[in-house]
Amino acid sequence: MKWQELAATSHYQTAVAVEEALQRGSVSDAKVGIQELVDALARSDKRALKSQLIRLMAHVIKWLTQPDHRTRSWGQSIRNARDEIAEIREDTPSLTRETIEDMWQACFARAKADAEDDMEQQSPIMTLTWNDVFENDYKVESP
Repeated sequence: MKWQELAATSHYQTAVAVEEALQRGSVSDAKVGIQELVDALARSDKRALKSQLIRLMAHVIKWLTQPDHRTRSWGQSIRNARDEIAEIREDTPSLTRETIEDMWQACFARAKADAEDDMEQQSPIMTLTWNDVFENDYKVESP
């Protein structure tokens, strides 16, 4: 069985194939399939985390770059992305702060490019801190 290829294609079909291998009594083959499925799921969760981190960073960059354009929906987008990241990390505890820090610079570069495209201007923001992204409060003040 080509477990790696199958796991990359369909998690469901991989689980079915593992079940079939177990029914045939091929425990060692099933173990390989389970490991490939676990690895594929971890890669999928990491991609989701990366995508949400880029989205979150882009919104923070826009918030910091365009104070006159801030809206409640920007703040809401920041909170939503933070919530999504928290849920991903809760479901996959191996995605630690260290994992996020390892992908930080690459995500920041993509987020900055995305934010600049969206704003149609360059941003002076050269870096973001953990507090900028995960701790600071982004709320529009009521007049």
